[in-house]
Formats: sequence, C-alpha cells, structure tokens
Amino acid sequence: MSNYLETSSKKLHIIDTSIRLFTTYGFHTAGVDLIVKESEIPKATLYNFFGSKEGLIEMCIVFQKSLLKEEVLAIIYSSRYYTSKDKLKEIIVLHTNLNSLYHLLLKAIFETKVAYPKAYRMAVEYRKWLRHEIFDLIFSGEIREPKFDANMVVNLIDGLLLQALSSNSLDERDVVVERFFGG
Repeated sequence: MSNYLETSSKKLHIIDTSIRLFTTYGFHTAGVDLIVKESEIPKATLYNFFGSKEGLIEMCIVFQKSLLKEEVLAIIYSSRYYTSKDKLKEIIVLHTNLNSLYHLLLKAIFETKVAYPKAYRMAVEYRKWLRHEIFDLIFSGEIREPKFDANMVVNLIDGLLLQALSSNSLDERDVVVERFFGG
C-alpha cells in the first residue's frame, strides 16, 4: 500500500511540475531534461510512468481538464450563485485568472496540433464540452438575450485570458466582463 501511495505521489509531483513548466515555457521548450531536473527524478522514472513526453503531456491535459470540469460543474450546480448570469460570470472569471487551470489547455490548442495531435484533440474537446455547458446554462436560465451565444462566451474567455496574461493584470478583464453583461 505504501509503495502505491509513493508512486502516486511521485506521479502527481511530476504532473504538477510539468504543468508549471509547460505553462511557463511552452510544450516545445520545456523538455524532458528540464522536467526531470525540476522534478528531481531520474529520466527513467518519467519514461516508466508516462512512456514518453507525449504521454506526459496527455496526462497533464487530462489532469487539467478534470479539475476544470469539476470547478465548472460546481459553479453550475451551486446555489451560491442566484442567476445564470452570475454563474456565467463566475465561469468566465474561473477561466481567465492569471493562474487559471485553462491556461495550459489554451496553450495546448496553439502549440500541440502538429507535434502532439492527441493532446490537441483533448484540449479542443474541453472547449467543446465548455461550449455545451455554457449553451445549456444560457438556455436553462433567464438569459434570453440574443447577444449571449456560447461560442462568443468561449471566444471571450480565450481573448480575456490572453489579454490578462500579456498585461499581467486583471483590470481590463473585469471591465470587459461588466460591459459584456451590460454593467
């Protein structure tokens, strides 16, 4: 039992380190050598656990997708937010924070299509899932205004995250979100 926990803990540490490195340096620049150095593990351990860098990238994407889906569903089904608009705002904020879990997935869409096509498809699948959840949220609640379109909201999230990352500030994001919702 303790060996299983040790292995799981080590895998989680490698995934966490890899996510940080991929998010900071990109999928092509953060190589296996940097990952094993930062994770303080032998290179063989990485290959034993994940098979390849591609396998590691895929596991990082799966990990982030899972965490994001859990957060989005917690917002949607929470009684903490009174209206669908409030839930939609919170979903936008979740995805556009400077340390957002979505950052890695958006980066994967831009960087992995050719070299890591499975990781790319996994990131695109998350966007499709998110678009579907937003669509359901818009049409299940009181948001009946034609300006609210699920595709537009997902594209807004992408743009706001890129803006926040380039300016290293959330000020503009907050203004845009308020204007988007008519505030």
